[in-house]
Amino acid sequence: MILFAALVAWSFSLGSLAAPYLDPVALNAIRFLLGTVVMATIVLLGLRRLSLPKEANWRFFVLGGLMSVYFVTMFVALKTASPLATGAIFTLTPLMSTGFGYLFLRQTTRPVVLVSILVAACGSVWVIFDGTLKAILTFDIGYTELLFLFGCMCHAAYAPLVKKFNRGEPILLTTFWTTAATFLVIFAYGFGEVFTTDWIALPLVAWIGIVYLATMTTAVTFFLIQFASVRLPASKVLTYGLMTPVFVILYEGMLGHGWANLPILAGAAVILAGLMVIAFAPDL
Repeated sequence: MILFAALVAWSFSLGSLAAPYLDPVALNAIRFLLGTVVMATIVLLGLRRLSLPKEANWRFFVLGGLMSVYFVTMFVALKTASPLATGAIFTLTPLMSTGFGYLFLRQTTRPVVLVSILVAACGSVWVIFDGTLKAILTFDIGYTELLFLFGCMCHAAYAPLVKKFNRGEPILLTTFWTTAATFLVIFAYGFGEVFTTDWIALPLVAWIGIVYLATMTTAVTFFLIQFASVRLPASKVLTYGLMTPVFVILYEGMLGHGWANLPILAGAAVILAGLMVIAFAPDL
């Protein structure tokens, strides 16, 4: 799951390099088209079949719609917001997912887990506001950051709804149909941008970003989550995503975009402190 956080964090840094060359809708349409092909291949290799859902096909479009909003708002934000800010906003997802878990499934969270997530969320907020108390007090946050926060709310709602909508299908098959539905929703919304994009003229960095998102942040991260889910308590699995800003700080520094200042590093340390409580605690 540490590798999972590292791969997700790289999508913010790499995505910020590719975002200027592509409309967010077009980028995600081609990404999920390729991702659907990748998932279809994995399903055929693993299950030897690619069957239709048993019932209630609409649930995949609900899930796909939520993920569409998340990914499109992410790349809208990356056009102006820093990868570090978007990565920090992403770490608020576990806290919001806790609320949606109670709303949709009446799941409750143990106090030590909730407190640790809240501590990490405080570190995230500190990073989002660039490590300055004045920015927090005046709520100095950009429009695109707020837009991505809404996208993260959709991502947070996605996790408990996957369990609520489950009808007993194999996880691989469910993931394939959700990926395909995400592509269809994005394509239906922005097919004009898809057809007007000059795909051949795109620079190499844009295609690298597209291929990375279509493979590493679908097939590979899916495998890592499945691998961890059978070995770790559910309360510990997704919380490793809290390490995302830490990896973004490392990537941005290595890319030559500058290292974070001390106040932001302090916020990252708070995030890690909250995560360590959960990671090293006995089964929570």
